[in-house]
Amino acid sequence: MAAAAAVEAAAPMGALWGLVHDFVVGQQEGPADQVAAVLQVVEALGSSLENPEPRTRARAIQLLSQVLLHCHTLLLEKEVVHLILFYENRLKDHHLVIPSVLQGLKALSLCVALPPGLAVSVLKAIFQEVHVQSLPQVDRHTVYNIITNFMRTREEELKSLGADFTFGFIQVMDGEKDPRNLLVAFRIVHDLISRDYSLGPFVEELFEVTSCYFPIDFTPPPNDPHGIQREDLILSLRAVLASTPRFAEFLLPLLIEKVDSEVLSAKLDSLQTLNACCAVYGQKELKDFLPSLWASIRREVFQTASERVEAEGLAALHSLTACLSRSVLRADAEDLLDSFLSNILQDCRHHLCEPDMKLVWPSAKLLQAAAGASARACDSVTSNVLPLLLEQFHKHSQSSQRRTILEMLLGFLKLQQKWSYEDKDQRPLNGFKDQLCSLVFMALTDPSTQLQLVGIRTLTVLGAQPDLLSYEDLELAVGHLYRLSFLKEDSQSWVAALEASGTLAALYPVAFSSHLVPKLAEELRVGESNLTNGDEPTQCSRHLCCLQALSAVSTHPSIVKETLPLLLQHLWQVNRGNMVAQSSDVIAVCQSLRQMAEKCQQDPESCWYFHQTAIPCLLALAVQASMPEKEPSVLRKVLLEDEVLAAMVSVIGTATTHLSPELAAQSVTHIVPLFLDGNVSFLPENSFPSRFQPFQDGSSGQRRLIALLMAFVCSLPRNVEIPQLNQLMRELLELSCCHSCPFSSTAAAKCFAGLLNKHPAGQQLDEFLQLAVDKVEAGLGSGPCRSQAFTLLLWVTKALVLRYHPLSSCLTARLMGLLSDPELGPAAADGFSLLMSDCTDVLTRAGHAEVRIMFRQRFFTDNVPALVQGFHAAPQAFPFFTDVKPNYLKGLSHVLNRLPKPVLLPELPTLLSLLLEALSCPDCVVQLSTLSCLQPLLLEAPQVMSLHVDTLVTKFLNLSSSPSMAVRIAALQCMHALTRLPTPVLLPYKPQVIRALAKPLDDKKRLVRKEAVSARGEWFLLGSPGS
Repeated sequence: MAAAAAVEAAAPMGALWGLVHDFVVGQQEGPADQVAAVLQVVEALGSSLENPEPRTRARAIQLLSQVLLHCHTLLLEKEVVHLILFYENRLKDHHLVIPSVLQGLKALSLCVALPPGLAVSVLKAIFQEVHVQSLPQVDRHTVYNIITNFMRTREEELKSLGADFTFGFIQVMDGEKDPRNLLVAFRIVHDLISRDYSLGPFVEELFEVTSCYFPIDFTPPPNDPHGIQREDLILSLRAVLASTPRFAEFLLPLLIEKVDSEVLSAKLDSLQTLNACCAVYGQKELKDFLPSLWASIRREVFQTASERVEAEGLAALHSLTACLSRSVLRADAEDLLDSFLSNILQDCRHHLCEPDMKLVWPSAKLLQAAAGASARACDSVTSNVLPLLLEQFHKHSQSSQRRTILEMLLGFLKLQQKWSYEDKDQRPLNGFKDQLCSLVFMALTDPSTQLQLVGIRTLTVLGAQPDLLSYEDLELAVGHLYRLSFLKEDSQSWVAALEASGTLAALYPVAFSSHLVPKLAEELRVGESNLTNGDEPTQCSRHLCCLQALSAVSTHPSIVKETLPLLLQHLWQVNRGNMVAQSSDVIAVCQSLRQMAEKCQQDPESCWYFHQTAIPCLLALAVQASMPEKEPSVLRKVLLEDEVLAAMVSVIGTATTHLSPELAAQSVTHIVPLFLDGNVSFLPENSFPSRFQPFQDGSSGQRRLIALLMAFVCSLPRNVEIPQLNQLMRELLELSCCHSCPFSSTAAAKCFAGLLNKHPAGQQLDEFLQLAVDKVEAGLGSGPCRSQAFTLLLWVTKALVLRYHPLSSCLTARLMGLLSDPELGPAAADGFSLLMSDCTDVLTRAGHAEVRIMFRQRFFTDNVPALVQGFHAAPQAFPFFTDVKPNYLKGLSHVLNRLPKPVLLPELPTLLSLLLEALSCPDCVVQLSTLSCLQPLLLEAPQVMSLHVDTLVTKFLNLSSSPSMAVRIAALQCMHALTRLPTPVLLPYKPQVIRALAKPLDDKKRLVRKEAVSARGEWFLLGSPGS
């Protein structure tokens, strides 16, 4: 502030006096850009401070106050004393002077050199001489700041005032209306209470001066520069009201009154405030108000139409019960918790017995809210409610009613899990255990799927109670879960049974090992026999259910050691040709193994056991199947099919990602030499008819197994050293451009890229990259390996893009150059989808790849301008989309489709014309990708999209008749999203759209008809009242 500046000590006093005189008479705003001592300013002001004209005095004091605000840290103690005496005296001056005086006192309240006693003196003077609420808002705010400053730095002095300070502040605050000042005032009141200032006889007055604002009814004006929200005031006031139990006798009647009002916001605020108060109240404060509080909460839960009010009511009841539970009782005091819970039970239990069950859920929610507050409350409510619910379950015969009762029982059982009992015999569930188990087993055998599902969940909760279920109970439970695990036609119960089996198996491994695993092993053996005999599909379905059940229960290390050998032995049966197996059978086993590997990841011991047991077995099976035979076996060649190898890849990758670096280092010393040197010594049953040499052997079967090597080495932690890495990389590079087996060359390219991504920067990495670039350039020339060289380029580019390697831009430019290649152009366009999407087998975060955050945004920024430029520069052929332009559109569409929408929205105006052009491309992939990109943009950028509504409507309607079902569905979803655009823009197209959407209503595909109905319905409602 220019007026707050001071004159240099060396400046002539005459010049300073001239500047001060100009300010006082209003000719300028102060001694600008100069510095002076306070004493010099006072001397320069001279008679202006005592001028008989109030405005002149006010200007003089304003200047002095602004100088003090600027240099209060430099004041000496004796200067502060004289200044405070001067300012206190001026509080009695004309009302025009008061605002400037308060500014000076605010500056002095910040002084470190303030002598003891002066803070009290200043506040007394303000309390006595200033009628604060008659001042403008900014001056009232100054008074609050003075009080806040003194409370922060002179707390003990202010406390010496006793209740007089509290009374003085009440006078200052009384009648305040401005929200900016209220926020500060509420904070002062909260500090008064929390810092133990004396309230004296003014507790009720302090409550009245704050509670008059409850509940807050404030709507901030539009474009409010201060940013004060209603929620800020609500929370500040709530902190005050809930800060002391001394407000209870005044606050609780107010809260009850507001809860019983008809205003929704008042109900919510009151219940939330009651919830906060319970944290500081005790039985003493609540005693006289408990009946009224319970009546209000009960009415809101029973009758309200608002879920929020119901939720806040239940939360308040929970807090009330918790407060009563934790209060320390005297020996002769009444236990309010018991009487309070008795009232709740008396008012709710009869609703649980009503035949129509109208209020059964509200009653159950109230009881559960109270029971969840403490162990005492839980025991009391549970011991009263459980017998009643058990009786009602047997009284009702309809499955829907039984499901409702069982769901309520489940809620009370879950509450028991919150509390631990030192003496297990004191647990309230012990007396009901047999009845609960009987009821659950009845539910599990009921034909109703919904009742079965609740029964399964209840069984899981019962099993989670320590030492509750007996061995006989567990045996029966296992039997039911075994039966439900084969109900494949009822997928909900089947999935729930598998989940419950996994949860309970981790808690009771002995019971499941004794009763379930043997049954599943026998079922698996029977399934093998059925497959051998080629039995009907039903038996095959049971066989698949058995495989999934085996993986589901593998949640404990001891069970894994039983189930894993069963699945591996099953695979050996396929390899030996002892059963008629299709690729789907082997894939099913691999899927079960992968699920088992995922469960083992949580336990290092199980993870290592699975890895060192399953991986060698899978490798041995694959190596055996790849060996040349005199009589080719169809059965063994199943293991070399693309889909089967992909399933084995997922197993090996999942089993490797969570290995510790030490254990992974042990494993890598066996597996890499297997592929490079043919060292099969660590494999089970390793007597093979010939050597395993996938890199040297011309056999395509052995080369295909490079995919398994890829799964292993690309899932290792980055700090694991790979033996013979230089040889391995060169072999992979050579194989990646072999045209005789595309599957093998792709696997080698992916493996090479995965290793490149993790390799630390340095000379060796540069050498590998140079080898790769040379190989790519040689292969992309004319010859049979162009496709393989392109695949290598694509995967190496992705590996480098993910880690922000400098060479990635060069390789991306090379890839972009291929968009104009007649042969590789379409594949290059699809390659942009690969670059932007997440892979599942290599280059994944789970597999420890180096994936930098926001790599998609960076790729978009670096390459989309070149794509757009390439599109415009590409030669146009006739017809238009018979040349390379569609390749650029497809590549652009793939990039935009996988880009986070907040990044795309700012660029939308420049790119939208190209996206619309892409809709005319005959390539279904381009159409689908573009539609997927446009649909969210219609919802998030309606103003921009509405500029092109004519083109959008025409193209979407045309694509709704596309030969591709996926395109038709996406086009109809976009037509639906169009209705989010401004209604006046759409109304001219309404009749045309409704007529055109009649055609897809008769589409032969149900999913298309469903989208057509939804879109047409929205267009029908367009412009109607309430739409």
